[in-house]
Amino acid sequence: MNDPRLQSPAAARNRQPILEVLRQVLPERARVLELASGSGEHAMHLAGAVPGWTWQPSDPNPRALASIAAWREAAGLANLREPRQLDVTDDWPAERFEAVVAINLLHISPWAVTEALMAGAGGSLVPSGVLYLYGPFRREGCPTAPSNAAFDADLRARDPRWGIRDLDDVTVEAERHGLMLDKVVEMPANNLSLVFRRS
Repeated sequence: MNDPRLQSPAAARNRQPILEVLRQVLPERARVLELASGSGEHAMHLAGAVPGWTWQPSDPNPRALASIAAWREAAGLANLREPRQLDVTDDWPAERFEAVVAINLLHISPWAVTEALMAGAGGSLVPSGVLYLYGPFRREGCPTAPSNAAFDADLRARDPRWGIRDLDDVTVEAERHGLMLDKVVEMPANNLSLVFRRS
């Protein structure tokens, strides 16, 4: 029988460090909207680790949605919701959330997605709610490591609209929607965790 569950080596590597940051910045009970959930492995791991987090995975891709649904069924977690089809640039859910999470999204999407993400999170988060971003970023216009510079060149060769975003540019866009940078955490493999809070 064909198993629709996708597997991401990156998710297996970074899910525990991401969990450790989220435990520090989120309350024990929180409604979480995850954007671009991909394979669904992060959703399963993070929801499984903290039963008080009601985790809403989402993705625009039908193949990803099938994978998330299959991981969810295998895990049998009461706090992991059915995945919903959601493109960041389309209408967001009417529900309010304590957190919005986007892992490895900004560098593999056009800048318009970053703009839409900030607008959507600004409207969807409760006061003091958290926007959590994970991935590679430039700092003061420079890559954080030579490997990130090579990765950025590869991304731009695949799609000129893609590329590693500058932390300052992301922060300015967030502030336009009432989201203030609260914390930057150095992560493995030259990635960063960015924690914004809705003012």
